[in-house]
Amino acid sequence: MSVVHHLSPGWLLDHLSFINKVNYQLQQHQEPSCSKNKHTSSVYLDSLQMDAMSPFGAPAPCFAPDSTTVPGNEDEDGGSCERITQKYVFRPELFNVTKPYITSAVHKECQQSNKNENLVTGNKQEVSISIGKKRKRCVAFNQGELDAMEYHTKDGNSGRITLPLDACNLSEFCEMAKRLPSVSETELQTLHLTEDDLSVTELDLLPQVVENNSSFSRMITLMGQKYLLPPQSSFLLSDISCMQPLLNCSKTFDVIVIDPPWQNKSVKRSNRYSCLSPQQIKQMPVPKLAAADCLIVTWVTNRQKHLCFVKEELYPSWSVEVIAEWYWVKITHSGEFVFPLDSPHKKPYECLVLGRVREKAASVLRSTGVKVSPVPDQKLIVSVPCILHSHKPPLAEVLKDYIKPGGQCLELFARNLQPGWMSWGNEVLKFQHVDYFLALQSGR
Repeated sequence: MSVVHHLSPGWLLDHLSFINKVNYQLQQHQEPSCSKNKHTSSVYLDSLQMDAMSPFGAPAPCFAPDSTTVPGNEDEDGGSCERITQKYVFRPELFNVTKPYITSAVHKECQQSNKNENLVTGNKQEVSISIGKKRKRCVAFNQGELDAMEYHTKDGNSGRITLPLDACNLSEFCEMAKRLPSVSETELQTLHLTEDDLSVTELDLLPQVVENNSSFSRMITLMGQKYLLPPQSSFLLSDISCMQPLLNCSKTFDVIVIDPPWQNKSVKRSNRYSCLSPQQIKQMPVPKLAAADCLIVTWVTNRQKHLCFVKEELYPSWSVEVIAEWYWVKITHSGEFVFPLDSPHKKPYECLVLGRVREKAASVLRSTGVKVSPVPDQKLIVSVPCILHSHKPPLAEVLKDYIKPGGQCLELFARNLQPGWMSWGNEVLKFQHVDYFLALQSGR
């Protein structure tokens, strides 16, 4: 489970543990070593074994044997093929945050220097920080500088990490969908992966929902890059202009988690991803996707402007009533805040605004007899963050008490997949890239 402790203030989560309990295992079929003519392994099914898993809760680990004889798969010399199991885990160094991104001492010295200078001049000024015998000129931290400091400090936390540098640009891939012939809005656009599928092409993915309903995970290749798909997961890879296949599934969802690409100068400067304006976010078809009494959870940056927009404009336009605000608090392995709590720029926390769809909610609950716990206000979710930008902690186990049993789950603007969840976004497979995983040696 991702929940390590559940106390009255909130929850302590282990994000890495949640990912690894998905228990990715790649099964390959290998010809016997005693074969005279063939000595290389042949893989004919890109599937990863895993126990069935509900949307809310991780499965107990189930380790397949390293090798198993497969009856009926004899080679021409009469030998039997072996089934080789290769296990994958998420790279642990991506959660190796051992010290704050900006130390409190440096932050306080800059803060005090700024204060002293302001008392004299009343203007924004440059300050100096003593480092050994040298004095390093330092401008009051702006967002770009904080991003750079965060990047280099993370590199120091975790060592040199070689990661996929958008070799497969998923957002550009989504642009390809717009050039394909349009289809009828009433046509069902869903691709069901089966254990017999040997390959999935780019055209198979555009523009349709992909469902892996088996108890096996799958590995697909997209523009030369490999991605791992959990079992019992579904996704639509598209941008906001191509969401119709999601609506065509004729599903409504009991919980919708939204992580909008909010506009801000830092993202615009770094060109990490495309942002959406508040009005574009407002036009998303959330009311059509939400079931009665749906729980809406929206991640909000620490800009008061965005928080006010969600509470005063966005939720009312979707007929959603604000019921709670929670906070994700980011800490190091030793329990320190990753940023100083009083930092005027980056905070060691992010906000979640929770709301309920108002229409027909009370009547539906009365008619079905379903009792759902009221959502508490001002709760904390505490965890060590992944060093990958915007890889949010899993909320499945935290939210399970606040929706009906067996509820349908959807994440919008997702960057990874979860068993039991539908995920949508133009980077929905980003953190499923095989390079973010480690292949364990046999017997580990």
